[in-house]
Amino acid sequence: MKKVERYVYPAVFTYEPGQEIAVVFPDLDVATSGENDTDALLSARELLGCVMFGLEEDGEEIPAPTPLTQVQTQEGETAMLIDVYMPSVRMAEINRSVNRTVTLPAWLNAAAQERNINFSQVLQEALKNLILPHDAADTAL
Repeated sequence: MKKVERYVYPAVFTYEPGQEIAVVFPDLDVATSGENDTDALLSARELLGCVMFGLEEDGEEIPAPTPLTQVQTQEGETAMLIDVYMPSVRMAEINRSVNRTVTLPAWLNAAAQERNINFSQVLQEALKNLILPHDAADTAL
């Protein structure tokens, strides 16, 4: 199944004096906020990407977006379309770093620190050397 390249969903921005701008996606039942218009927009786009990626990964049904003209708003609210480019979101998730705990002999740790060796870089290079030559067809690594 071909994955969607871009999702576009309506969001309702709520403006109240002295408050952050609240952003709700009615079709997805999720919300975020921002200190100003730019921050709220960026938060909304990031949230939309996370939600859509999660739905894709879990194999859940993607709800159809409500047309902007049908989104109900009240005083102090503005509806607008938010889009997210999913190839960027998917690539960021693939390249996301994770923390691992490793155990080393104390003398080796001290010697590496003395030489300012970057433990993460050495481990990544070693793992790539072990994995990639044996499975060059797997380009996801």
